[in-house]
Amino acid sequence: MSKKSPPAFEKYRFWNGWIEVIFVAIQFTRDDMTYDGAPTDPATMFEGLPTSVISDCMGRLSGTAALAPRHGDAPMVGRALTVRVRAGDNLFIHDALRRVTPGSVIVVDGGGCTERALIGEIIMAVARDRGAAGFVIDGSVRDVAAFRDAGFPCYARGVTHRGPYKNGPGEVGCPIVIDGQPVFPGDFVLGDEDGVVFVRPDDAAAVAAAARSKLADEADTLGAIKNGTYDESWVEAAVAASVPLRP
Repeated sequence: MSKKSPPAFEKYRFWNGWIEVIFVAIQFTRDDMTYDGAPTDPATMFEGLPTSVISDCMGRLSGTAALAPRHGDAPMVGRALTVRVRAGDNLFIHDALRRVTPGSVIVVDGGGCTERALIGEIIMAVARDRGAAGFVIDGSVRDVAAFRDAGFPCYARGVTHRGPYKNGPGEVGCPIVIDGQPVFPGDFVLGDEDGVVFVRPDDAAAVAAAARSKLADEADTLGAIKNGTYDESWVEAAVAASVPLRP
């Protein structure tokens, strides 16, 4: 016979649930806001910018290292709908599906556990139908052929046929950690064949501008290589200033 929760706890759970829903809603209505007069639509701000260049402009410390694209080469861009789950359990991913809005990237902190797949074809189909932009899973996935056939973005640490449990606990719309990278609800999420980077909305305009400048510099370098004017004089000075291999 189950024990009934104390009234005070039931009241806390009720209001905590509503606060969580309101918080997530606020994060995703911020798409219409601007930062320093710049548009906050990530698809507009980061159009044509590879994750490698974006990462270089964030100190080369941001984004994932251990997660790989499981869907092919389709790029991904959107806003983070964050989920934290117990290892091998996807109950709160199903909860997150009810909160998807167009452009949501469902970002799941699975603790890096790869023993059980947290999502597969069914969850992908629901998310895609509701306008989600993709998945980032710090854990395993399955049905990778379905992701490839659909070209639906999915980045994950591992792949396994073994299915998940659905018991909880978990949380939606909370700060999480993905492959060592802090991620907050509403962060910009950008993915391509090299991996995934996360950008805070307040930093997005500056990062995008720096990335466009760096991309132009790289285009100039490639042009110099092609026409035989590439200058590598910097290498000698860098080698001289480097840490000696032996004392």
